[in-house]
Amino acid sequence: MSNTLEQSPPTEESETLIEVEGLKKYYGGEGMFSDPPVKAVDGVSFEIKRGETLGLVGESGCGKSTLGRTLLALEIATEGSIIYDGTDITGLSGTELKEWRKNAQMVFQDPESSLNDRMTVGEIIREPLDAHSWKTMTDRRERVLDLLSAVGLPDKHYFRYPHQFSGGQRQRIGIARALALEPDFLVLDEPVSALDVSVQAKIIRLLEDLQEDFNLTYLLIAHDLSVVRYISDRVAVMYLGKIMEKGETEEVFSNASNPYTQSLLSAIPEPDPSAASQRITLSGTPPSPSDAPAGCNLSTRCPAKIRPEAYADADRDLWQAIERFREVVRERARVALSLGDRVRRRFNRFDRFDDIEDSRADTFDGVEVPERVDQQIETAVEMVKRGEPMEAQQHLYTEFASVCDHERPEMHEVSVSGRQSYCHRHTDEYEDVEPVISRRADNE
Repeated sequence: MSNTLEQSPPTEESETLIEVEGLKKYYGGEGMFSDPPVKAVDGVSFEIKRGETLGLVGESGCGKSTLGRTLLALEIATEGSIIYDGTDITGLSGTELKEWRKNAQMVFQDPESSLNDRMTVGEIIREPLDAHSWKTMTDRRERVLDLLSAVGLPDKHYFRYPHQFSGGQRQRIGIARALALEPDFLVLDEPVSALDVSVQAKIIRLLEDLQEDFNLTYLLIAHDLSVVRYISDRVAVMYLGKIMEKGETEEVFSNASNPYTQSLLSAIPEPDPSAASQRITLSGTPPSPSDAPAGCNLSTRCPAKIRPEAYADADRDLWQAIERFREVVRERARVALSLGDRVRRRFNRFDRFDDIEDSRADTFDGVEVPERVDQQIETAVEMVKRGEPMEAQQHLYTEFASVCDHERPEMHEVSVSGRQSYCHRHTDEYEDVEPVISRRADNE
C-alpha cells in the first residue's frame, strides 16, 4: 500500500474554478396545456475560486440541492452556463461528460441511505474506480486503502458492511468514495445535518484537513448557519431559486444588507440568554416555485417591502395587515375548484370561500382601517366569495402593489469588498425609503 494520496498541484488562490452565469433549472411546463414550470433555480450567477469553500444557505425548498446537482450535471440545466476550469459543462454529453465527472463529486446528506448495504466498504469506495476502469484491480485496492486511511478508518474495515458503522463512520466512507477519482470540486449537500453535534465537529475538521491536503474546492449546502460561518470563505444566501446576497462570510454575517439575510441571521440564538435580541419575522409561507412573484421573489413576505406612493405614510400595522390579507387571497387563488364548485359558481350558489369574512376579521382585528382601504378590501372579499379569487388577487395587486411586486431587482454591490445584494432598496431611488420591519423580542 502506498503511503500518500496523489495531490493536485498548487495553484493561484485567485484562480476561478467554477463560473456560473444565468443558470436556470425548470421542471415541467413544456406542453401547451401543462401547468406552469417549477422554477427550482431561476437565473443564478456566482463564481467559486479554486481551493475555497462557498457556503450556500436558505430555507428548505429554496433550490439549494437542485443547484448543487445541476453544477455536477446530474440535472440538465434549462438555461445558462456552468464554466468549469474554462469548459462549459452544460454542452458536454456521452464520453466527454463521463470523463469530466472525474473532476467533480458529491457528498450526500444521509450517510445511511447513500451507501449500498449489500456492498462492502471496499466495493463502495472502489465503485467509481471500476466505472472509469481506473488502472488495474491491484491499484484500485491500494487506492481504497489509502482513502480509508485519509478519512481516519483502518484497513480492516475494507471487508465490512455499512450497517456495521455509526453515522459518522458512514459519512467518512461517503467522503472516501467521493475522493476516489481525485476530484478538484466537491458538492457537500448537508454533510453533517444527519449527525450528532459531537460527530459533526469531527467531520467538519476532516473536511477542512482534506481540503488543505488535496487542494479541494467545496460548495457547502447547509441550513445550519453556524456550520457555514465556521467553514466557508464566502457565502451565498438563496430564496425561491434566487441568490439574495453573496459575499465574504464574516462581512455577510456581521453586516447583512438584504432583508432576507437579515431575517435568517436574526434567528440565530444568542449565547447569552439575557442579551437583548430582536427577531425579524417573515410573514406567511414561501410561494410555490411554479407561482413565483413577478417582481422580487421575496415580495410576498419581505419585512422591509417598499410601499406604493399612495400608501407611503400608512400606519405600519395597517400596511402589515394589508400584506397579510393579500397573502390570504393569494392562497385562495391557488386552490383548484372542482367541477361542482364551478357549476355552483355559475348559478351564484358558490359558498366554498365564505370563510374569507373570518380571515378578514382576524387580519384587521384591532387595526384602524381608512374608508379607501376598507372599500378595496370589501371588493376583494366579495370577489372571493363569488369564487373569483384570482380576480380578487389582481384587484388588490392593482391597488396595493409596489415596485417590489412588479419589477425584478438587480444584484447591487453594497460594499468595497464586492458583496452583492438583490434588492430595490440599493438603488438611488429607494435607498432613503424608511423600511417598516416587523420585529419581535425572542422572549415573546
